[in-house]
Amino acid sequence: MVRFFIYLLILLFPVLPGRCQQTGFVESDGFRLNYIIDGEGPPLLVIGSSLYYDRTFSLDLRRHFKMIFIDHRGFVPPNGERDTSDFSLSKITADVELIRQNLSLGKVIILGHSGHSYMALEYAKRYPENVSRLVMAGIAPDLGPEHTGMISRYWEESVDKERKQALRENMKMVTDDDLAAMIPGDAFIANYVRSGPMAWYDPHFDASEFWKGVHVNTQMLDYVWGKVFAEIDITSGLDELDIPVFLALGRYDYLVAPPASWDPYRQYFNDLTIRVFEKSGHTPFYEQPEDFDRELLAWVNQ
Repeated sequence: MVRFFIYLLILLFPVLPGRCQQTGFVESDGFRLNYIIDGEGPPLLVIGSSLYYDRTFSLDLRRHFKMIFIDHRGFVPPNGERDTSDFSLSKITADVELIRQNLSLGKVIILGHSGHSYMALEYAKRYPENVSRLVMAGIAPDLGPEHTGMISRYWEESVDKERKQALRENMKMVTDDDLAAMIPGDAFIANYVRSGPMAWYDPHFDASEFWKGVHVNTQMLDYVWGKVFAEIDITSGLDELDIPVFLALGRYDYLVAPPASWDPYRQYFNDLTIRVFEKSGHTPFYEQPEDFDRELLAWVNQ
């Protein structure tokens, strides 16, 4: 009940007494990339949707870090017609670097969740002099056929009847025909929300509030998630990455391959810490905020 009340206050009053958020944007190649800055301490740069991730990280973490939530090109309207070359990892990471420079952040801890983990990893490889630590959360080594195939097996073999029934009910409430009738961005959000039993420890959790006001550029997401991340080889260049890496996974995450999928990849990291959160799905920093914050701070301060 207390946690729900705090979350309600965040939605109703984005700037609470004692908090001083800074908002703005950086223009890059016709994309208006918004940012939200909140908190005090070493800079922790979170890639994704500034609105979505500002709503999902704890207030307590902002007592320890200056958190900078930034948009990438998948969450802002494009300026004119675009093709897939506008959504390459080189351009996405260049955008991150442009924002870092414009905000005079110096060296940052960089964090990516879900597919944004690959963006954070790629940024760390390209600009290692600007990164002190790398945090990845809720992700598999890639989104290719082998690892997506593991999702189906993990779901069929480890999920209880209540969770499977919750998914079936959600699919009846929002059908594929309903999605087809929506504009693409709305359909993306609706599909994500109806897939809640695969994404959250609580199979009945409704994530729609997180998406309010978030623009979804499906051209970018379809290409990057469907092709770039399906073909990505994270091992490339890892032998030269000396930055400590923290990987946070949820035991009940059925959107990506299970934690065991990382076992063959541990050897490629010079300094990797993995934490599996037992009462989390895809988003452990929201679902177990106290545990996530404690583990992250211990890792940063070790």
